[in-house]
Amino acid sequence: MPSYDYDLFVIGGGSGGVRSGRVAASMGKKVGIAEEYRYGGTCVIRGCVPKKLFVYASQFHEHFEDSAGFGWTVGETSFDWTKLIAAKDKEIERLEGLYRKGLENAKADIFDSRAELVDAHTVRLTKTGQTVTAEHIVIATGGTPNPHAHLPGHELCISSNEAFHLEKLPKSILIAGGGYIAVEFANIFHGLGVETTLIYRGKEILSRFDGDLRRGLHNAMTAKGIRIICQDIIAEVSRKGEALSVATKEGETLHVDTVMLALGRDPYTNGLGLEAAGVKTDARGAIIVDEYSRTSVPHIFALGDVTDRVQLTPVAIHEAMCFIETVYKNNPTKPDHELIATAVFSQPEIGTVGLSEEAAAAKYDEIEVYRAEFRPMKATLSGRQEKMLMKLIVNAADKKVVGAHILGHDAGEMAQLLGITLKAGCTKDDFDRTMAVHPTAAEELVTMYNPSYRIRNGERV
Repeated sequence: MPSYDYDLFVIGGGSGGVRSGRVAASMGKKVGIAEEYRYGGTCVIRGCVPKKLFVYASQFHEHFEDSAGFGWTVGETSFDWTKLIAAKDKEIERLEGLYRKGLENAKADIFDSRAELVDAHTVRLTKTGQTVTAEHIVIATGGTPNPHAHLPGHELCISSNEAFHLEKLPKSILIAGGGYIAVEFANIFHGLGVETTLIYRGKEILSRFDGDLRRGLHNAMTAKGIRIICQDIIAEVSRKGEALSVATKEGETLHVDTVMLALGRDPYTNGLGLEAAGVKTDARGAIIVDEYSRTSVPHIFALGDVTDRVQLTPVAIHEAMCFIETVYKNNPTKPDHELIATAVFSQPEIGTVGLSEEAAAAKYDEIEVYRAEFRPMKATLSGRQEKMLMKLIVNAADKKVVGAHILGHDAGEMAQLLGITLKAGCTKDDFDRTMAVHPTAAEELVTMYNPSYRIRNGERV
């Protein structure tokens, strides 16, 4: 039997890589893990976590406004971007330390280096040139923002990576894209006082989300003062003095301080040595895996965004635990990618799980749609006109709830619990016999007794 330096070597120190490495090491396996940037991955270092901190910061101007309706008098307010960046950096440093400590406590060998495959069992650490061998290898290098390199002037633009480290807050920004990253940053920058414009090639933002959520969020954002340009794209970016001049395909010219490209993310596989190891990729560079996350090389696995399956941090962690079960516990386990609850930390938030109305109508002969739109209690005294939207999609044949969608405050928190409900296969009857928690916005989910409308054979009736 061949002898290897490691039982497992992990390339990539993000959520999936660290989880698989830490758990394997805690089981007594000899584990090495390499990360070329910072441990914690995109989510912790320059993704979900710092973004949510920015979301909180951007909401305070509305909190100050709303407080007046409840009897508070707030004095003059001001915002200091540098203080936010410093506080954010301190928290990210703390979290990275926890990731490292977890690996250290599990006795994994930690390498601060880029790692590349030399062959199917050999990894080269580029920082020192050292090579190590491993019986199993996990590739969890994640994704990277698409630079949109064919766009004239793309080098003048930033991505979400740079947005977390701007030296100063711009006075105006144009964000290209209509996905959750673009939408979230549009709300963040607007909330911090930046004149914000969003440009998107589609007819409506947030493709594949439920239509009511898409339209509702669009209307809420424009009511706040965010300009949204649909069915147009950036044709060219050039510098005009201190500002950037942006020409769009439809002939409009915009002048802004900053242009941010949020046009999707690509699997981070360039130069990893995949070909030398025999690991196959698809046309986008994503590593091809089977239902157990195994690549074309049986002892090499790939987890998370690098596989381009579902680009969510909890999914990468789940895939890592399935890898542990499959390889080290003799319990072959497939990752379950069905009914994943998700949130968009826009303002207002979106929380969603299951099928949209449009997708359900295409799948089932008849569906029932339960829909409630209302001003939340907090808005009655603050005077804010923003509304909440709650929606349940039910398969009429068996009354199973196949989709749940919320637009409004704390939608993400509610979506987590709805995820359990839909995963358990609950029916509309289960919702109806559940007592409401009053007074809450969430009680609407269990008090919508009659369908707002039905869709039969694709037509509303």
